[in-house]
Amino acid sequence: MKQARMNRLFGTSGHCFDVAIDHGMFNERTFLGGIEDMRAAIATIAAARPDAIQLPPGTAPMLQAIPGKDRPALVLRTDIANVYGTPLPRSLFSEVIDRPVEQAVALDAACVVVNLLLLPDQPEVYRACVRNVNALKRECEVMGMPLMVEPLVMQDNAKGGYMVDGNIDLILPLVRQAAELGADIIKADPCTNVAEYHRVIEIAQGLPVLVRGGGRVSDAEILARTADLITQGAKGIVYGRNVIQHPNPGGMTRALMAVVHEGASPEAALGMIG
Repeated sequence: MKQARMNRLFGTSGHCFDVAIDHGMFNERTFLGGIEDMRAAIATIAAARPDAIQLPPGTAPMLQAIPGKDRPALVLRTDIANVYGTPLPRSLFSEVIDRPVEQAVALDAACVVVNLLLLPDQPEVYRACVRNVNALKRECEVMGMPLMVEPLVMQDNAKGGYMVDGNIDLILPLVRQAAELGADIIKADPCTNVAEYHRVIEIAQGLPVLVRGGGRVSDAEILARTADLITQGAKGIVYGRNVIQHPNPGGMTRALMAVVHEGASPEAALGMIG
């Protein structure tokens, strides 16, 4: 059953575009732009037909209630952390939801996703994430559920809140650890020098690598970056804010789908947004 679920994500092209709309899980006001009305946000993105939509358990039923066989697959967010605001809380945590894979099966998910967080001087959070991945791995194997691990290297929040660290020397070992822990899919940040991303793909040991989108940038920049990453061997993307905070989320979804699946040039894709 794991391969059947993988096929729902990657299809005949072997690539995947997963739109992340799971930001409300993390209790951070700045993450809610564009998704205040989740039912409307999900409907808009689903109508543009990406391969998958990433959602928490509370809003996943909104996607699965859409009739018809062409709705996007569900990627279920399974963990919660309080590491994104500034200043950081006195006590940090990263915890998985109760019986995560059982919930994923009940919701007809094609995959579950969990963080592997590396924050400066926060080894307790990192240890909690390792435990979360370990606990999920065996349960996923038993239930035939693909496991997507999100190795996320973060900067010190005191510098201005939630910011990822594009240092490839930090990204590489964390991606490799995710692979060694048993990930079926890697969801990793782009490095500062995007031209080096092939090294991230190589260190993942043949696992499909999906690239996180990060903060909002211009249409031309996100499309050009995506095309470059796909050319280097990335199997797809997981973008949230660059889609849901766009003035035309459906148009941006269709443009990115063309880049990911059809090899459309950034210039041609830009013309699809409308």
